[in-house]
Amino acid sequence: MSDEKDVFLWSLDVSEAVRKVCARTPARILVGRSGASYRTSTLLELREAHAAARDAVHGELDLATILDAPFVQDGLLFEVSTLAHDKNEYLLRPDLGRCFDDTSQVLLQQRCGRNADLLIAIGDGLSFSAVCSQVPSLLPLLLKGAMQRQWSISEAIPVIRHCRVGILNEVGELLNPTVALLLIGERPGLATAESLSVYMAYRPRAHHSDANRNVISNIHRRGLSAPQAADRILTLAALMRKTSASGYLLKQESREPPHG
Repeated sequence: MSDEKDVFLWSLDVSEAVRKVCARTPARILVGRSGASYRTSTLLELREAHAAARDAVHGELDLATILDAPFVQDGLLFEVSTLAHDKNEYLLRPDLGRCFDDTSQVLLQQRCGRNADLLIAIGDGLSFSAVCSQVPSLLPLLLKGAMQRQWSISEAIPVIRHCRVGILNEVGELLNPTVALLLIGERPGLATAESLSVYMAYRPRAHHSDANRNVISNIHRRGLSAPQAADRILTLAALMRKTSASGYLLKQESREPPHG
């Protein structure tokens, strides 16, 4: 009887340990199997996650019906487009997602103004779901933090359809902000389809590459929270302004001098 009790208690301990481990990561670990296959529940979860990822990539962002927030109703956000005419062309031609069409270039200059201390842009990227889920909570924190620091911000915030990260270079050329931010949906995976990244650059220009940018990534419910992300973004933006650099140059300039 004592041996049976010990086995029972041991199995409870293992189950509790598995539960605690699984609670700390979105990765599918210790899910078990049925014969040589996943259990039915695990297989259904995988298929659901795959469907969510496909929807996130192919879905179209609609400000009027999806981003139901005060800053949308107040007209702070406006839509512009890249040279990619639809989502299929955007996926097949990444280069088109790095340039604005002619109408959008004019609209940006009319609505945003030039030489802001901080310019914020929003891009659908590879997950419109990320934009819809994370931007309504993150954007107000960024605006509030910028005002507390007495930074000038752009008069309006562009929401860019069919957008790639490289669009920051055109934003810099057209509007000349000191620091530019791009809130953009990350490529979805099977852990989450709602992860947002924020790419940042000091005075971005046409010849700049990824090496000239910094990124705060994995902003989502089980990753970096909106308050945590806003704090990191604003702190990094302040460092960019202080050092007049971003990307690999910022890392070099921000190192502590050697002692001795």
